[in-house]
Amino acid sequence: MTKIVFMGTPDFAVASLNALAEAGFEIAAVVTAADKPAGRGQKIQESAVKQYAVAHNIKVLQPLKLKDPEFIAELAALKADLHVVVAFRMLPEVVWNMPPKGTINLHGSLLPQYRGAAPINHAIINGEKESGVTTFFLKHEIDTGDIIFSAKVEIADDATAGDLHDQLMDAGAALLVKTVKAIESGDYQEQPQPQSDTLKHAPKIFKEDCKIDWNKPAGDVYNLIRGLSPYPTAFTILNDKTLKIFKAELAEKEVKGTPGTWYTDGKTKLEYQAADGLISLTDLQFEGKKRMQVGEFLRGMRL
Repeated sequence: MTKIVFMGTPDFAVASLNALAEAGFEIAAVVTAADKPAGRGQKIQESAVKQYAVAHNIKVLQPLKLKDPEFIAELAALKADLHVVVAFRMLPEVVWNMPPKGTINLHGSLLPQYRGAAPINHAIINGEKESGVTTFFLKHEIDTGDIIFSAKVEIADDATAGDLHDQLMDAGAALLVKTVKAIESGDYQEQPQPQSDTLKHAPKIFKEDCKIDWNKPAGDVYNLIRGLSPYPTAFTILNDKTLKIFKAELAEKEVKGTPGTWYTDGKTKLEYQAADGLISLTDLQFEGKKRMQVGEFLRGMRL
């Protein structure tokens, strides 16, 4: 049975780790992010992958630097056949080139489209109707290695990044088990990523990317809100404070006023004017308040 070192950090990676363990593969160790303080109380928080590993008596490695000689020696001593990477950071060659069967990565897009740190968000922001997962062998340039397998997933018109995350998490776990079994048996044929002049990219998202530009078409604003929900969340400014918007609906194709103008009946409706139509907010969070539905928000606010 193939001996694996698994590298990952968030919940997205846990589904794959669990699927590999349940398929009977030997998980020699996990490599995950160092513990760090989080939240208001700055309590030390362990990664989701570490929590799973500890609960299942799997060895945990948490190097601060992936080129640390002590970490490299400890990794080599495990004598893994294969390294598996899901939602982790960039690896130095000394790590990805170590195991005899190579290092594979699971990526949350149909490569070569949406290479980068935030493929799930960008697919929805761009209004895609389908996405998927891809397994590939790591090499020097990020997300460019030879493809082993891929699987498509349809995106519903109202799906958020959170919805697509969960779809791809499950599809990815299944695809990863299929991939490792194929590598174990030698029954696969890797394919170079196709060259394309129309590649869409998925760079890391920063706070300034989350601010809504109401001068854009309503459809684009709607997709931005979906693509940033539940995290990092699209926002606008209301009464000089930040208003995060988790969910919204396309309202009338109507231009009542200048983009960014808001309208409310004070009870159940809060709408914003985009370039060519109205966006009706349904699930939001005002600065200093909890997340709530629009009706509850309007009952507690005097706008």
